Amino acid sequence: MAGRIPQSFINDLLARVDIVEVVGSRITLKKAGKDHQALCPFHNEKTPSFTVSQDKQFYHCFGCGANGTPLTFLMEHDGMDFVEAVEWLAKLVGVEVPRERGSRPAPDRTDLYDVLEATDRFFRGALKNSAAAVSYLKDRGLTGLVARDFGIGYAPDEWHALQQALSETMPRAGEKDLLEAGVLTRSDAGRVYDRFRGRITFPIRDTRGRIIGFGGRVLGKEQGPKYLNSPETPVFHKGREVYGLFEARKANRSLERLVLVEGYMDVVALAQAGITNAVATLGTSPTADHFQKLYRYAPEVICCFDGDAAGRQAAWRALEQGLSELRDGRQLKFMFLPEGEDPDSIVRKEGEQGFLGRLAAAQPAIEYMFSRLSADLDLNSLDDQARLATLLLPQIEKVPEGILKQLMHNRLHTLTGFQPQSGGRRPASSASRPSKPTRLPPLTRRLVASTLQRPQLVLDLAEDVRDALGAGSGVLEDLVGYIVANPECDTAELVGRWMGHELESQLRQLAQRVSGLSDDAQRAEFQDGAVRYLAQRETADRRALLADLKEQPTADNLRKYWDRRQGRGSGE
Repeated sequence: MAGRIPQSFINDLLARVDIVEVVGSRITLKKAGKDHQALCPFHNEKTPSFTVSQDKQFYHCFGCGANGTPLTFLMEHDGMDFVEAVEWLAKLVGVEVPRERGSRPAPDRTDLYDVLEATDRFFRGALKNSAAAVSYLKDRGLTGLVARDFGIGYAPDEWHALQQALSETMPRAGEKDLLEAGVLTRSDAGRVYDRFRGRITFPIRDTRGRIIGFGGRVLGKEQGPKYLNSPETPVFHKGREVYGLFEARKANRSLERLVLVEGYMDVVALAQAGITNAVATLGTSPTADHFQKLYRYAPEVICCFDGDAAGRQAAWRALEQGLSELRDGRQLKFMFLPEGEDPDSIVRKEGEQGFLGRLAAAQPAIEYMFSRLSADLDLNSLDDQARLATLLLPQIEKVPEGILKQLMHNRLHTLTGFQPQSGGRRPASSASRPSKPTRLPPLTRRLVASTLQRPQLVLDLAEDVRDALGAGSGVLEDLVGYIVANPECDTAELVGRWMGHELESQLRQLAQRVSGLSDDAQRAEFQDGAVRYLAQRETADRRALLADLKEQPTADNLRKYWDRRQGRGSGE
C-alpha cells in the first residue's frame, strides 16, 4: 500500500455506513423494538442473543460477548484484514480510500497487477482454443463451472505466444515489466521467452483476490517438472502464499476448518466434489508463515499427507512449523492417505462423504507428536522416561503459553513423572505476552502503536538496537522480529498475526491511534523510546535473575546473574 489510511477517513466512513445493511447482508436480522436481533454468527445458540443497534451503529452478543462496529464485524465474520474491511465499506458507500504519504511509501505495483490480470485473460482464452487441454480437464472430472470459478487456463506450447499477445493488448507493458511479473523468463544465454508453455494454468490470488502469480501443470507425462510456479516477484512470495484461500473464503461465509493439500488439482478436485475449504502450499512444506495466515481465517487446519515414510516425515516438519501458532482454541490435525493415493483420487473414488469421514478421523498433531516420540520406548524405564522428556520439552516450549501448553506438560508428567519447575519458559521481560488480558505498560504501548502504524520505523533503527529489540518473547519483540524478517509487511498483516490472542483488541486500538506527531518527530520519539525500553528490560531481567538466585542459590543461578552483570558492565 502507498501509505496509512487516515483515522479521520475511517471515522467518517463509519459515520456513513449502516451497520444493519452490513450485518444484514450476511445473516438474517429481525426487527426487535428499535434494534435488530439474530442468532449469533460467532457461537452456536438456539435463542437469539445477538443485537444490532442502528442508533449506536454497534453490535453486541449477550451470549459470547462479541461486539464491535461494521469494520470489526467484517474482520471477525468474513476474516478480512483491516485494510480489506475498510476498502469493502468504502466501495459500499462509493468513496475512494485515501492514503497518507509516508516517509518511504511502498512502490506502486498497479502495473504489475495489470500485467498478471492480462496474462490470466490470455491463458483463459487459450484454454477454449485447446482441445487437448479441455480434454485433459474433462478426463480429470472437472466441469466448466469449477474451471471458471478457479480461473483455470492454458499456456500454449509456444515460445512467444504470451509475449506477442500482450504486446498487442497491453503495449505499454514492456519486456522488463513481463520479466518482473514472472510471466517471461531469460535463459543463461540471454534469450527471453514465455515461462509457462504447454501447461494447464492456475492463477494464484492474494486475500484481496488480486492475481499475484501462476502455477502450471503439465498435461500428461511430458518432460520437465510436474508443477511449475511463478518465481519470487515484488508481489509473490512462495513461502508465504497458499493456493485457493481466496476461493475458499469466497465460497464459505464462515470458515471453521481449512484442509491443506499438496497440489492445485487436489484443491480444484475437492471443490468439484463440494469440499470448498481446501488450500495448497506452492511446492514447499508448510512454514510458520503459512500457518499464521491459515489461522487468521479458521481455527482448525487439517494437513493431508501420504501414508508412507516420506509423508510422515513431511507431517513432522509441518508439526515443527505449526507448534508456535497453536494458541488456545486452535487445532492442527493430520490425515494420512493410503499409499499411492492423493486427495484428488480419494474424493473421486469415495465421494464427498467418504472424504469428510476421513477428515473427521484425522489425528490431532499433538497426539501424533506424543505417539511418535514415545514409540519404541519403555516408559517403565527411567532412562527412556528421561529420553522422552528430553525429546518432548523442546517441542512443548514452542507452544504459546496457555491451557494447551499446560495440558502438554501434564501429559509429559503422567508419562514420565517429570514436571519442569516453572511449568514452562520464564518470560524474558515484563513486556512478555501475558497469560491474562492485561494492559501493556505505557512505554510498550507507545512503541507498539508506532511499530504497527509505521513498520519502517523498526528498519530505520541502528542495527544493534534493532537486533536487541527483536531478541525476547514479548509482543514488541515479536513484532520487531517479524518486521525484520518481512520488511514489506503492513499494519493489517502485523495485527492479523495476533487474531484470536487476548492482546488482539489492544493491538487493533493501538494500530488506529492517532500519533499527532510529524514523521520526523515520531521517528525520534521511537528511537529514544527503544533505547529506554531496552534499559528497562535489562533491569527487569537482572531483577528476575536476582529473585531466582535468592529463591534457589545454586551455582548455575549465581553464574547466570554474574554473567548478566558482567555483560552489562562491559557494554555487551
